[in-house]
Amino acid sequence: MGSTLNTNDFMKIMKERRSIRNYDPTVKISKKEMTEILEEATTAPSSVNAQPWRFLVIESDEGKEKLAKLASFNQLQVTTSSAVIAVFADMNNADYLEDIYLKAVELGYMTQEVKNRQIEALTAHFEKLPAQVNRETILIDAGLVSMQLMLTARAHGYDTNPIGGYDKENIAKAFGLEEERYVPVMLLSIGKAAEEGYASYRLPVETIAQWK
Repeated sequence: MGSTLNTNDFMKIMKERRSIRNYDPTVKISKKEMTEILEEATTAPSSVNAQPWRFLVIESDEGKEKLAKLASFNQLQVTTSSAVIAVFADMNNADYLEDIYLKAVELGYMTQEVKNRQIEALTAHFEKLPAQVNRETILIDAGLVSMQLMLTARAHGYDTNPIGGYDKENIAKAFGLEEERYVPVMLLSIGKAAEEGYASYRLPVETIAQWK
């Protein structure tokens, strides 16, 4: 993202973020910059660092036309945005643990001994992990990366809108993904706002938090 953000910069990004529905269709985000945005977003935490999030960047006319049929009342975001990122959670996330932990050893983040011990324990854990528990966990992880993705996009000067109103039952199949493996989380439209989004009220902390 260029320079390091200080606290004031970060607070400004959070407070200025708006959910945008109408974008400037002439603004396109390059694959290089989109890759940077995704790389930065994926510094988000995940359970046992399994990183179960998967992204489908839908930017072509053909892809958007296909998505528009699944996007219910969110056609405008699909057609005007630079891209729509479909966020999925991978039920087979454990398949990547060996690669992730091996790379951590190569980078000096952990020793080979620690890696071996962790992989042995995690392999046993995932072998008996109920599918529903796995699903619940990866949905939380994918939610974390989605929020970070929106803030990262804002830091790059782009606007976003999280979309839950779409055909979740058919989106994986429509784009050639394994339906049992890839769990749809949300759509995130991204681009340059064509109109200013509305500010919204937030409940006070006294209403939403308790101290014991």
